[in-house]
Amino acid sequence: MTTCRRTLRAAGLAMAVACCACARSPRRPDVLTIQPIDVAAPAGSALPNLTAFGEPALLSWVETAAVEHAPSRSTLRFAARTADGWSAPRTVATGSDWFVNSADVPSVVRLDGRTLVAHWLQNTDVRREAYDIHMSWSTDDGATWSPPMMPHHDGTTTQHGFATLFPMPGARLGVVWLDGRATVDPENDNMSVRAAMFDRTGRRLSEWLVDDRVCDCCPTSAAVTDEGAIAVYRDRSAAEVRDIAAARLVNNSWTPPAIVHGDNWKIEACPVNGPAVSTLGRDVAVAWMTADGEQGRAFAAFSSDAGATFGAPVRLDEAGSLGRVGIALVDPSTAYASWIEFGSGKAQLMLRRVERSGNRGPAQTVTGLGADRASGYPRIARSGGELLFAWTELASGQPRVRTAAARSF
Repeated sequence: MTTCRRTLRAAGLAMAVACCACARSPRRPDVLTIQPIDVAAPAGSALPNLTAFGEPALLSWVETAAVEHAPSRSTLRFAARTADGWSAPRTVATGSDWFVNSADVPSVVRLDGRTLVAHWLQNTDVRREAYDIHMSWSTDDGATWSPPMMPHHDGTTTQHGFATLFPMPGARLGVVWLDGRATVDPENDNMSVRAAMFDRTGRRLSEWLVDDRVCDCCPTSAAVTDEGAIAVYRDRSAAEVRDIAAARLVNNSWTPPAIVHGDNWKIEACPVNGPAVSTLGRDVAVAWMTADGEQGRAFAAFSSDAGATFGAPVRLDEAGSLGRVGIALVDPSTAYASWIEFGSGKAQLMLRRVERSGNRGPAQTVTGLGADRASGYPRIARSGGELLFAWTELASGQPRVRTAAARSF
C-alpha cells in the first residue's frame, strides 16, 4: 500500500510538472523571416496604419495628388489581408481640406464581420493649425460609407487629433484622442486626452475626460483587455516631465492615469513620439521612447493585471533610438517590438523579441528608412499566425507605402 501511495504521488507530481511545462510560453525565434507583400499603394501614398482587432486585418493609407491651381487632394484608402496578399483597395473619403501630418495618422478598424469605422482629419483654421476628427461607418465591408461625424462636440476652433479607434464588445466603438478645447483661452496651453463610446450605428453612448494635461502632439494608442480598454499616451506634468501614462476603462469610468515607468524625461517641447500598446487577455505590453540628454532610448514593459501595474522596462535599442515604436504580444510573456534606430548615417526600422523576464533576442533590421519625420510612423500588428509590418518608403523624393509579413514566430 505504501508503494502504491508513493507511486501515485510520483505520478501526480509528474503530471503537475507536465502541466506547468505545457503552460509555459513557447520559445519564439530570435530572428524572423520577413517577406515583402505587394500592396496597390502608388507613389504619393503615405501615413500607413494597421489594425488587427478583427479578421481580416486592415491596412489603410492616404494618397495625396497635386491639383493644378488648387489645394492638393487627399484620399483615404484601405485594403484587407487575404491569403493571397492585400485585397484591391477601396476608398473611404477624399477632400482638399484635410490636415495631413506624418504623425497624426487616419485609420480604418473592424467592429464585426462587415462593420467598419474610419477616421481622418479636416482643417478648420489652417492659420491656427486647428482641425477636427471626422469618422464614418460602413456596414457593407467598406463598399459605402455614412456621412462623417465628429467624436467631439465642443465647437471650438482648436486642435482635435491623434485619435485611436478600437472595437469594444457588442460591436461598440471606443475612441481616444488629444483635444485642445481648453486652448481656446490664450492663457491656457493644456491639451487633454478625451474618450467616447459609440454603438454600431454611430450613436454616441458616453464621453469622458481622461486626463486634463498631456503632451501636445504625441500619438495615442489603445487596446482592449479582458477587463476593458486601456489607453496609453505621453503625459505632461506641471514641471514639464513627459513620461508615458496609462488609463483603464473600468465599470464605465476611466481610472486616474498612472505612469508606466518613471523616466523623468523633462522636456520643454513635444517630442512627437507616442507609445504603442498590445493586449492578450489580461496581459499588456507597452513600448515607448524616452531620452537622456540628447540620446533617445526605446523600452518595453509588461503587465499581467490588465495594465494596472507594469514590470521593469526592457531596453529595446543598443545605442540609441529615434523612437516611433510598435509592439505586438504573441503570447502572455513575449512580444516583438519595433523602433527606429539611427547609425552610420542612416535610419533603420528595427525589430526585437522581448520577454517579460527581461530576456531579449538579437535586434534585426526590417528595412531602411528616411531619418526625417517624412518617413512617418512604421506599424506592426499581429493578425492570426503572422506579424504584419507597414512603413513609408522614400524613393526619388516620392513616398510610397510598403508592407511585409513574418509567418513563423
